[in-house]
Amino acid sequence: MSDVFPAPPLPAPDPAPGTAASYDEPDEPGPGQRWSTWDDIGVLAGPEPFPAWLVTSDAAIDTELGILKTGKEADVFLLERADADSGVVLAAKRYRSLDHRLFSRDAGYTEGRRMRNSRDRRAAAKGTRHGRAVQAGQWAAAEFDHLARFWSAGLPVPYPVQLDGTELLMELITLADGSGAPRLAQTRPGLPLLETYWAQLVEAMRAMATMGLAHGDLSPFNLLATEDRLVLIDLPQAVDVVANPQGTEYLARDCRNVTTWFRARGLDVDADELLADLLAYAF
Repeated sequence: MSDVFPAPPLPAPDPAPGTAASYDEPDEPGPGQRWSTWDDIGVLAGPEPFPAWLVTSDAAIDTELGILKTGKEADVFLLERADADSGVVLAAKRYRSLDHRLFSRDAGYTEGRRMRNSRDRRAAAKGTRHGRAVQAGQWAAAEFDHLARFWSAGLPVPYPVQLDGTELLMELITLADGSGAPRLAQTRPGLPLLETYWAQLVEAMRAMATMGLAHGDLSPFNLLATEDRLVLIDLPQAVDVVANPQGTEYLARDCRNVTTWFRARGLDVDADELLADLLAYAF
């Protein structure tokens, strides 16, 4: 029996016009479709080298496949990008405007960060319409930047395909059978797999600490378990441990959250020891 209990299979709708399964070179995209936004002006592409599965054709069609997850700040949808030759299902994370969020992140996360555009800084501080628009895209941009940096450094994170305003397209993490990878909190790994997961997690946290960063909201709910591999997700709030006055406390909270879960399942790990180890890498 597998140590990982898979999440429910992803929805498998009938092939729609414009998908790789039934691509007929439409004159215009159909309902629930759009032309690929890969080459649109203002869209930021993910880091090179591009993965082999990435579809970059101008003729590609994006097809909405439904919602994958709802959240307090953003919803994640399934989106297929396909042309006549290939197709891939992506995760489309769409951040809500400030007026429609159910949760506002602690301002402490952004200490040590600075908006480059002085007009944007003033507008955000005053809460103007432009300022609210700037803030609405701030978290999406932060997550894209962190994912790009971590992926380029070899950390286990989804590949960030592109950023278009408040929409972040990224690699969809799945199990071998194509179903969505469950969150670590949803799994019941045996001791050997638990030890493997822990070793991977510590290695990833050390790599982030070496960059001077902490996840900032790390927990078993922000880790995906895909067979014998962990993947870190939900990274908009990654904290600069050095520049942020609260950075060490955010890192300490990350340590407490993950060690509590692993200890409850029989692994002898200690939050204070993990924190001391990570701080040695950060400073």
